Amino acid sequence: MPELPTLSTDEVRRYARHLSVPGVGEEGQRRLKGSSVLMIGTGGLGSPAALYLAAAGIGRIGLIDPDTVDRSNLQRQILHGESWVGKSKLESAAARLREVNPHVELELHSVRFTPENAMDLVSRYDVVLDGCDNFPTRFLSNDACFLLKKPCVYGSIFRFDGQVTVFAPHLGGPCYRCMLPSLPAPGSAPSCEEAGVLGVLPGVIGSLQAMETIKLLLGIGEPPLGKLLCYDALSTSFRSLRLRRDPACRLCGDAPTIHSVSNHETMANPSCEVPGNEIPAIDVAELSARINAGEDLFIIDVRQPEEEVEGTIPGAILIPLATLPERLSELPVDRELLIHCRSGGRSGRAVQFLHESGFPQAVNVAGGINAWNALKA
Repeated sequence: MPELPTLSTDEVRRYARHLSVPGVGEEGQRRLKGSSVLMIGTGGLGSPAALYLAAAGIGRIGLIDPDTVDRSNLQRQILHGESWVGKSKLESAAARLREVNPHVELELHSVRFTPENAMDLVSRYDVVLDGCDNFPTRFLSNDACFLLKKPCVYGSIFRFDGQVTVFAPHLGGPCYRCMLPSLPAPGSAPSCEEAGVLGVLPGVIGSLQAMETIKLLLGIGEPPLGKLLCYDALSTSFRSLRLRRDPACRLCGDAPTIHSVSNHETMANPSCEVPGNEIPAIDVAELSARINAGEDLFIIDVRQPEEEVEGTIPGAILIPLATLPERLSELPVDRELLIHCRSGGRSGRAVQFLHESGFPQAVNVAGGINAWNALKA
């Protein structure tokens, strides 16, 4: 076992309240300083978790996030502020975390977490904290952690409800695939963008993820292996569900068939469509050129009415995604239908649905209104 790092005079003062806690003390604080955590995402869950892990004195924190700060993030992603809108989330997070604790080493990975880089990234850290917002990335973090025998601290949120657990088969628990064996059908689970989330909720769940991470690194308490902690904000209640290892699990079961992070689930896109099911798309530059040329286009906006404040594409007809099935009679079968939403996810599902419903010329507007606004800025 490598020798634990020492604490400076400033660190002893900084962590004074930790040093007096049984189970932590000086040795525990030195253990935290010698530990490392990889955080997937610096959004709603990653924000509170990163703040508390940095404040706790985790020696090295890796942050993965290729995105920029959007104003709609600020309602819940407390790492970021108004002055960082439009700028890198990683740089925003790093600036804030350095203010919280300059003793923490930050490693910034401005990449998407993919099957190509997952094993390399996960191998560099002791624990992975999964703060992502889509199923393929959850499968990927789970699979990489299983193959490398690293604990994966899982959290998820939906409106007023949240969940937390630790997936670590090498410590005696099940894996994520034991709970969810395969991808849900495209569109069956709405994103936070579509369903909404109370801004305080990820603060609760992300903080619990930070707590479980610290417990794992210190080797204290009982991590929720085989236990899914469920929080209901409306009833102010917690309950635990038992998660059992599935002997038939394709990853951690008795006869596994998954031996790589490149597989059906991890290679799907965030809307849960797998490779081979790509939908036709048009970029906003081409769309703008066609509008300027005076083409008679049939553009459909599948966002919610309240989202129109973020901008509109000229001539677009508002048909929220949930109402699309009942409004098919309003759409021409023999014309190209250009579908957009906020960023391309909902419109992609709308295009897939339209193809299945007899509208073969439906096309996705890649990037949605976000890309359109960026083009026009």
